[in-house]
Amino acid sequence: MKQAKFAVFDIDGTLIRWQLFHAIVHELGKQGYMDETSHQKIRNARMKWKNRGNPDSFKEYETLLLGEYMVALQTIPPEQYHRAVEKVFDIYKDQLFVYTRSLLQQLKKAGYLLFAISGSQDEIVQKLAAYHGFDAAVGAKLITIEGKYTGHVESPVHSKDTALRELVSTYGASFTGSIAVGDSVSDIAMLELVAQPIAFNPEAALYAHAKKHGWKIVVERKNVVYELDHTNKGYVVA
Repeated sequence: MKQAKFAVFDIDGTLIRWQLFHAIVHELGKQGYMDETSHQKIRNARMKWKNRGNPDSFKEYETLLLGEYMVALQTIPPEQYHRAVEKVFDIYKDQLFVYTRSLLQQLKKAGYLLFAISGSQDEIVQKLAAYHGFDAAVGAKLITIEGKYTGHVESPVHSKDTALRELVSTYGASFTGSIAVGDSVSDIAMLELVAQPIAFNPEAALYAHAKKHGWKIVVERKNVVYELDHTNKGYVVA
C-alpha cells in the first residue's frame, strides 16, 4: 500500500493568530478563577512584552504565565476550566493567518494527511483540529488525580519530533514529500524531520536556523504574504 504524504502544523502563532494557551489562562483570570494578584502580575508582564521592554520580555511573560497557571489549576474545577476552553475556542477558532489557512486547504484537497502538534491544552487543540479538518492532533495534557488537576502537564512542546514520529507511524504516513510549518524554536526538531520545512513568521532563533539551513521562510503582515526562497545568491522574494 502506498504511504500517504502528510503535513504537520504548529497552532499558536502559526495557524491561529494568537496563543491559545495564553488566552485560556487570561479567560480563567477574567472569570475569577485566578487570584487578582496573580492575574495582575500576568497582565503586567504581558504589557511589558507588548511594549518590547527587553529582548527577553516575551519569554519572561510566558514563564510567569505558566507558573501562575499551574498553581491556579489546582483550585479550578474541571467544569469551569472546560467553560473557559469553550469560550476561547468560540473567539479564536476562525482567527487564522491567510497563508496557513490557504496552505491547509490546498493540502487537504491534494490528499495529504494533516497533523497538528501544539503546546496548548489538548482540549482546545482537539477541538480546533476537528473544526479545521485535521486527521490527528497532539496537545498538552493536564494531569488529574481523582478528578482534580494536579498542576502538572504532559506537553509535546519540547519533543515535537517524537510526537510527529508517533503520528507518522500510527497513520502509516511517509516522510517523502512531507511538509511542516512552525514559528518558534520549539518547532525546529519537528521541522528538521520533513522534506519541506517552512518557517512562518519565525522568531529570531528559528529565523537564524532556517537561514543557516536554507529553509523556506514566509512572513505575513497585514494579510500580505512574503514567501522567501533560498537560492545560491541568498534569499529572494518568490
